[in-house]
Amino acid sequence: MPPNLIEIGLPIALILIMMGVGLSLTTNDFARVLKQPKSFFVGAACQLFFLPLMAVAVIAVTGLNAELAIGLFILALCPGGTTSNLYTYLAKGDVGLSVSLTAIVGFITPFILPFMAAWAIGFYGQGNSTIEFPVLKAWLQLIVVGVIPVIIGMGLRAKWPGFAKKAGPYINWFSVLVLLLVIVSICIQLGDKLIDYIVLAGPAVILLNLLTMLLGYAVATLYLHNRAQTRTITLEVGLQNGTLALLVTTGILQDEVMSIAPSIYGLFMFVSAGIFVAWVRRSALPVESHTPV
Repeated sequence: MPPNLIEIGLPIALILIMMGVGLSLTTNDFARVLKQPKSFFVGAACQLFFLPLMAVAVIAVTGLNAELAIGLFILALCPGGTTSNLYTYLAKGDVGLSVSLTAIVGFITPFILPFMAAWAIGFYGQGNSTIEFPVLKAWLQLIVVGVIPVIIGMGLRAKWPGFAKKAGPYINWFSVLVLLLVIVSICIQLGDKLIDYIVLAGPAVILLNLLTMLLGYAVATLYLHNRAQTRTITLEVGLQNGTLALLVTTGILQDEVMSIAPSIYGLFMFVSAGIFVAWVRRSALPVESHTPV
């Protein structure tokens, strides 16, 4: 894999993507968490707790092991990205809730992911001493690429709101392009082994994506009784920040095999999310106003 794309290009891309999250944020997005705590905490619980637990269950059921299992678990630790905000808008969901979840869970993730990833390597690595996770280095790098850019983006939004509104859509498409370029690089690097790894990891990846979206939909329906917010949470748990996962697996751990599951997920989530958006837009049922619950 071209080293510049991973070592230089991917961190820069992620910085721009997270800055894009900040460009879509105002202080009102954080204030709404206090005004609508139930919807936020249901969404955050699905992302931070249920999604990783579901990954553990899927890994156990499908028999995934070693690097493939580690890669899938790391992907499950990642927050939703700017793509989830775009799909929420297309699905006529609660965009404010989506942005709030993307931002705040994105703030939390750098403090959790290094330690949980280290656990996964120890648990699924089958005693492979060659796989080492630099927890402190990873934590610092994730703060630099995942937290600080959001703060900068918010500052730019406050000072130049017109620029922020225009730049947002371009950053969304840029994030998709970067993800595709990295996935292509991984495929080239793996060569003849690619098909074997796809056959091994593909079912687990697809199962995880579909089950978590169903879980998010069921939990939100049960507790929120608001279709717009239910759609939002479904997409937030189904669309993960694949670029962040690939930064960890290829940039920090430098392991192409670990990148297989995030790569497949990064492609398949657009399919499942697209089908979900098409389904909800065809629904004849009206969408409620975004009233506090």
